[in-house]
Amino acid sequence: MAFELHERLAADTLLIADLPLCRALLMNDRRFPWVILVPRREGLRDFDDVAAAEKPDFHAEIDLASAVLREATAAEKMNVAALGNMVPQLHVHVIARFSDDAAWPGPVWGVGTAAPYGQEEARALVERLRLGFHG
Repeated sequence: MAFELHERLAADTLLIADLPLCRALLMNDRRFPWVILVPRREGLRDFDDVAAAEKPDFHAEIDLASAVLREATAAEKMNVAALGNMVPQLHVHVIARFSDDAAWPGPVWGVGTAAPYGQEEARALVERLRLGFHG
């Protein structure tokens, strides 16, 4: 069975890169710089569904996404979460947070309305993140 990105994730994000295990996506909401990692394996819903042999790679890619996003945004705090209540496909949110962002200090979910990136702003941020992921 081939990997297929959940339609909601596809609709709400921009492709950054395919890492060895995960697809890295940028959430299209300029209020909160936000990377989503989706393991490119079918049928994964929860962390414990990731094969034992791939768990080190999964965790390393979460750490890498955190470092790359922090470097790109000068974030004060990194939030990492995997809920999966709205989208059942396993995905991890890596969110750059700032003490003056619209949701601080609470979670970003359900706060206001998403503000999509402008075309040039999105292109520049995706490229910066892509370079961070691939050196």
